[in-house]
Amino acid sequence: MYIDGQWISAEKGKMFDVFNPANGEKVGQVPDGTRGDAAKAIDVAINAFKAWSTLTAYQRSSYLFKAYQLMLERKEGLARTMTTEQGKPLRAARNEVQYGADFLLWFSEEAKRVYGETIPSARADQRFLVLYQPLGVVAAITPWNYPISMITRKVAPALAAGCTIVLKPSAETPLCAVELFKVFHDAGIPAGVVNLVTAKDPKPIGQEFVENRKVRKLTFTGSTEVGKLLARGAADQIKRVSLELGGHAPFIVFDDTLPAHAARGVSLVKFLNTGQTCISPNRVFVQRNIVAQFVEELRGRVSKMKAGSGFDDTVTIGPLVNAEALTKIDRQVSDARDHGAAVITGGKRLIDNNLDKGYFYAPTVINNVTTQMQIFREETFGPVVPVIAFDSEEEVVAMANDTNYGLASYVYTRDISRAMRVYESLEFAIVGINDINPTSAAAPFGGMKESGLGREGAREGIEEYLETKLVGISV
Repeated sequence: MYIDGQWISAEKGKMFDVFNPANGEKVGQVPDGTRGDAAKAIDVAINAFKAWSTLTAYQRSSYLFKAYQLMLERKEGLARTMTTEQGKPLRAARNEVQYGADFLLWFSEEAKRVYGETIPSARADQRFLVLYQPLGVVAAITPWNYPISMITRKVAPALAAGCTIVLKPSAETPLCAVELFKVFHDAGIPAGVVNLVTAKDPKPIGQEFVENRKVRKLTFTGSTEVGKLLARGAADQIKRVSLELGGHAPFIVFDDTLPAHAARGVSLVKFLNTGQTCISPNRVFVQRNIVAQFVEELRGRVSKMKAGSGFDDTVTIGPLVNAEALTKIDRQVSDARDHGAAVITGGKRLIDNNLDKGYFYAPTVINNVTTQMQIFREETFGPVVPVIAFDSEEEVVAMANDTNYGLASYVYTRDISRAMRVYESLEFAIVGINDINPTSAAAPFGGMKESGLGREGAREGIEEYLETKLVGISV
């Protein structure tokens, strides 16, 4: 673990193993931290806060920019660690490292753009000034599916704002976090400003984050279920929270779109990271008169996808994260089949060619999906495309919005009027119109409804780590 600028063992000296999901092999060990370790890291962060928060914005910016440069220099090594530990193809891992570095670059600039305000008063002898100050110590919990970029997306704005941070990464991917914190260390970020606590069991660490009054903000990316638990706990202290939670993204294909074009878009975004991303399309709505063409185009693309080790350049699909993920996906596909859906391709675990040693599921397309099936209601987080036919614009908007989630959505149409109507009607915080990658360090990312609170990235990202202070002056 990395606490107060030092690499240390866990309080009780325990370790836990890390495994490659592609073949089940052990790839490393990390300290199994305790609640006491988390408390120690928080104390260190509070001690470092005074000096860090009083640095100039330009000084904090320089540290972030140095970390950005080092990330790019170490891009290949970071990507290989990610592929080994998380399983995604090496090309995708390289892309993620670049995406993660972009947050360091973006917030190195945003650090210098935290402006105050002067507000006119109704009184001639009064002046109002507004100052934005860092919140204090931030506790962060990050997921396994994007084990590097989700760290920089939290660390970069926190440090840019003048906060200090304690981070707990997923137990599935702690090695990525260790390598990234080596970057922060080598960038010269002062001791105690960034701290890393690894642990097999997240609950004690989460409890310390929630209950310790020295933590002024909690930021979490993960499941909606866990996010709700953290938010309930944080409410006892009115602790500031940012939550980036689950999604159930609709992908709407209107009949003025070329089926081949839409099928290509779906295949590229749905199977990214083996479908294990919160913005992955979970329900593909296709206008009825082009469903047959669309499904055939999609089948042709999906059936050619190759699963295997991410170090094989011909592989496009990596493993799922664990056995529980396999079980969930198989349950959803079986339920859909039992209720009348047609499995066009895939629909089973992959075990040939030594894939049985990992957690591989065949890229799958299911047609004739209805609202009564589990896969229509539940987030899948896997390589399965459920296709639902629709007739009218009004009908598909209603079906798309028929979920408690509200993160990402996609619309394919060549009608600009329709695009604007649907964009404005969808109850999702992110809408991609003929665009399968509506994300960037410069763009606000977050969800509506049960998909989360707050935004990451963009100028909104740094605002999540600032407190507004008003001063009234009588002159």
